Amino acid sequence: MATHETVLKESQVAAAARARQAAPPAERLVSLDTFRGFIMFWIIGGEAFLMALRPLGHNALINLLAYEVNHSAWQGLRFYDCIWPSFMLMAGLSIPFSFAKRSLTETDRQIRMHALKRALILFLLGSIRQSIFLKSPFLIELSSALQPIGIAYFCGAMLVRKSPNIQAIIAGSILAAYALLLALVPAPGIPAGTYELNRNLVNAVDLHFLRAHWDIWPYASEGWGTILSTIPTISTTLIGMLIGELLMTNRSKQVKAKMIGGLGLLLLVAGYALSPAIPIVMKMWTTTYGLVSAGWACLMFLLFFWFVDIRAHRKWTLAFVVIGMNPIFIYMATSILPIYELVGIFTNGLAGHLGAAGPAFNALSVLAVEWLILFWMYKRRIFIKA
Repeated sequence: MATHETVLKESQVAAAARARQAAPPAERLVSLDTFRGFIMFWIIGGEAFLMALRPLGHNALINLLAYEVNHSAWQGLRFYDCIWPSFMLMAGLSIPFSFAKRSLTETDRQIRMHALKRALILFLLGSIRQSIFLKSPFLIELSSALQPIGIAYFCGAMLVRKSPNIQAIIAGSILAAYALLLALVPAPGIPAGTYELNRNLVNAVDLHFLRAHWDIWPYASEGWGTILSTIPTISTTLIGMLIGELLMTNRSKQVKAKMIGGLGLLLLVAGYALSPAIPIVMKMWTTTYGLVSAGWACLMFLLFFWFVDIRAHRKWTLAFVVIGMNPIFIYMATSILPIYELVGIFTNGLAGHLGAAGPAFNALSVLAVEWLILFWMYKRRIFIKA
C-alpha cells in the first residue's frame, strides 16, 4: 500500500510532466502580435486616414477600401465587421499559451483566479470607457468589445482543460442554441424569427433591461445588441482556443496552416449555407454572422501565420507588432483621451494650407504620434495588460 508521501510525490511528478507537455514553444508567435496590431491599426486611426483620402480624388480602390472599413448598415458582411470577431478569436488563441506558461509555477486555482481577475478588469475598463463617452456612470458597455471579451475569456479559461472535442461541441451548441432562441422566442409585439432593424428579440431584451442607457446612447438607432448578442461571442473565443491548442502541438507548421485554413473554410461554408434562413447581421451577432466572421478571422490569421511564422518574412512586422503588444493601452487611450484635438493643436495650421489633403495629413499625424508612443513603450518593454 502506497504511503501518503509516495502518492504525493507521484502526483507532483505527474503534474510536472503535464506542465512540460503543455508548455508553449520557446519561439514567440510573432504572427499573432502582428495580426493583433494590424486589426488594432484600423481602430486607432487607420480607418480615419483611409476615409480622409477620399476627397483627394475619385479612386475606385480607395472607394472600395473605404466601403470595407465601415460597418454594414444591417445585413451583410464587410471587413470592418470582422474586427471584433478577430479580437474574440485572438483572445481565445492566447488562452492555451497563457495557461501552459502559468501552469509551470501556479496551481489551477491560482490560474483560474487570475482569469477571473482579468475578466473583471476588462469588464470595468468597458464600464469606464462607456461612462466617459456618455458623461455619466454606466456599468454596461453598449456594442463594444471589452466586456464581451472579458466574459468570453473567462468562459474559455474555465474550459481550457477540457478536450478539444468538448470545446468544439460547446462552441457549436452555443451557436445552435442561440439560433433556436432567435428563431423560436417572440418578443412583445414581435414575432419569433424576426431579424429587422430595432425590431427583434435582441433589441427587445436590451430595451427592457437597459432602457435608460439606450435613451441617451447616440448609436441606438443603428440596432446594436448587447445582452443576448454577447452569448454567441463565446463560440468565437472557443474557436480561437482550438487554434491555440493546435499551434502548441508537435505537428509541422505546414500541417497546422492547412488545418487552420480548413477550419476557416468550413465555418464560411456553414455560415453562408445557413444565411438564406438566418441573415448575417453583426449587430445581432446572428449564428451565421458568428460562423462567417470567425471563418474570415481564421483565414486572416492564417495569412499572417503563413508569411510571418512559416515563410519568416518578419522585417515589416515591427510596424504592427508595436501596436499589437499594447492593445489595451492604445484602445483605452484613443477611447477616453481627445488625441485628435491634442495633435490638432500642432497640425491644424499646416493642414489648413493643404486644401483637400488637410484631413489626411491630420489623420496621418495622429497615427504617427500614437505609433511613436507605442514604439517608445515597446523599446522600454512597457506592456500594459489587463
